[in-house]
Amino acid sequence: MTAKQISSGGRQSKKGNSKKRTTPSQSTKSSKDKNFRIHPHKLKTYKIKSSSSKLKVDGDEIRLNKYIANSGICSRREADKYIKSGSATVNGKIITEMGHKVTLDDEVRFDGALISPEAKRYVLLNKPKNYITTMDDERGRKTVMELVQTASKERIYPVGRLDRGTTGLLLFTNDGEMAKKLTHPKYQIKKLYQVTLDKNLSMSDLQKIDSNFVLDEKMVFVDKYLILKINLRARSVLRFIRGETEL
Repeated sequence: MTAKQISSGGRQSKKGNSKKRTTPSQSTKSSKDKNFRIHPHKLKTYKIKSSSSKLKVDGDEIRLNKYIANSGICSRREADKYIKSGSATVNGKIITEMGHKVTLDDEVRFDGALISPEAKRYVLLNKPKNYITTMDDERGRKTVMELVQTASKERIYPVGRLDRGTTGLLLFTNDGEMAKKLTHPKYQIKKLYQVTLDKNLSMSDLQKIDSNFVLDEKMVFVDKYLILKINLRARSVLRFIRGETEL
C-alpha cells in the first residue's frame, strides 16, 4: 500500500466519522425543537398582555364590532351582521352603522344583555371600620377603593354598601349583570346581618321586627332572626336574615 493510498484512506475515514458525530449543542437544539413547550406561567402572562393590548385602539375608543368580539360573543365579521340587524345598543340607542366607535365607559348591550370586553373580576374584602363604601368622597374621608386599588387591573366597583362603622364582607366586580342581580330588589336576594345592640331587646322590639319595618327608605322583611346572647352588660347580639323592596 502506497503512502498516497494511506493518506486518502485516512481522509475518507475522517470524513465518514464527521457525518456521524454531533456536537452537544446540536443535540440539545434538536431535542428542544421537538419537545418544546411554553411554560404555563409565561403563556398566561402572554395572553394577558395580548388581551389588554387589544383594547388600546385609537386612544380610548374601539370599534363596536371589536368590542363585541372581545366580549367573547362572536367574531368581528359575525358582529357586523348582528349590528346591521339591530342586535347591539349603545347607551340605550340601537346602532346599525358600520365602524361605530365606543369607549369603555359606554353601556353596550347585545340582545339586551350588558357586555364588556374586559375579563370579569371578583374581589372580596373584609371591610374594616372607618371606611365608606363609595368610589370617592368630597370630604376626603377614607374609601374602600383605597384598599383594593392594586387588586385588579380592570375597573371594579363595590356591590351594595356597608356603613362607615360597619365591618363585613364586601364584593367588588366589573360584572354589571351580577351586580344588578345582587342589589336590585326585584331579585329578592336575602342578606345576613349580625348586630350588637347597646341594650337588651324587649318584647315590643321583637314584635316590630316580626311585623317588618322601614329602614333607609326601604321596607325590610325579616325572614328569620336569632338572639345569640344576652350578657350582664345589657347588650344583645341579634342575627337576622332579611329581604327588602323599594318603597
